[in-house]
Amino acid sequence: MAVLQPAANGRRAMTVEERNYLLLQRLRSLIKHAVLITFGIAFMLPFVWMISSSVKPNIDIFEIPVRLIPKSLRLENYIDATNAIPFWQYLWNSTYYTIFATIGAVLSNTFIAYGFARVRWRGRNVLFIIVIATMMLPFQVRMIPLYILFARIGWLNSFLPLIVPNFFGNAFYIFLMRQFMMTLPKELDDAARIDGASEWGIFWRVAVPLSKPAILTVAIFEIIHTWHDFIGPLVYLRHPTKYTLSIGLRLYFTQYGAEWGLLMAAAAMFTIPMVIFFFFAQRSFIEGITLTGLKG
Repeated sequence: MAVLQPAANGRRAMTVEERNYLLLQRLRSLIKHAVLITFGIAFMLPFVWMISSSVKPNIDIFEIPVRLIPKSLRLENYIDATNAIPFWQYLWNSTYYTIFATIGAVLSNTFIAYGFARVRWRGRNVLFIIVIATMMLPFQVRMIPLYILFARIGWLNSFLPLIVPNFFGNAFYIFLMRQFMMTLPKELDDAARIDGASEWGIFWRVAVPLSKPAILTVAIFEIIHTWHDFIGPLVYLRHPTKYTLSIGLRLYFTQYGAEWGLLMAAAAMFTIPMVIFFFFAQRSFIEGITLTGLKG
């Protein structure tokens, strides 16, 4: 049995068991941080290699051993990358697509989720299960029927097939928003009804302000998805002036080879905005994900 020894400053000295437990906790924390740092470095390496390659001449990109710090900087890659293709036009197309698709996703999914979470009506749970079941159908399964549909109504070679479906809900976002809204106290709805608020007033003045973390999470998911979307624009857009930047990056490959320096510079300019955006939005994103699903 450990014996307590009086400390010089009058405080109780730690026992051997307490000291061993403290050392064990510190060791576990050290191992945990070492593992996380190792995985962090591993995931950062492709990004660092892309940034490094974006300022290298083509001849230095694939040299062995690999140099993450270039021998000579070629910042002209960034200027040449914007001139080799209609970079700014493609950037605007990506921004246009992202903004309106995000607006549609936020508006529609917030409204639909409110109906599933806060309004009582017959068959609500059955229909919600059917909506969730649609998540098992990937875009590749729906691609041909949707292409035929949009071709018949004359929407091909426009952003309508990419933007309009976002105004009709997404199963994953509906689930995310519904789970969050179900955690809101029902007493708030009852108090608003007593004050004479309509269902629309409860939705707009009670549910929406309290659901900001989940709404921001949906917006972040949709912004990142649409910004990097490749399959959708590839299927529906035909004319080069309508291309998004995710498709435009493919144009750095020619029949004589690839302009790797220009491609890496353009890819860096394409990726860095999302990295900066997520850096500033990560608090809201984590909060929304953490608070979602607390109540079934």
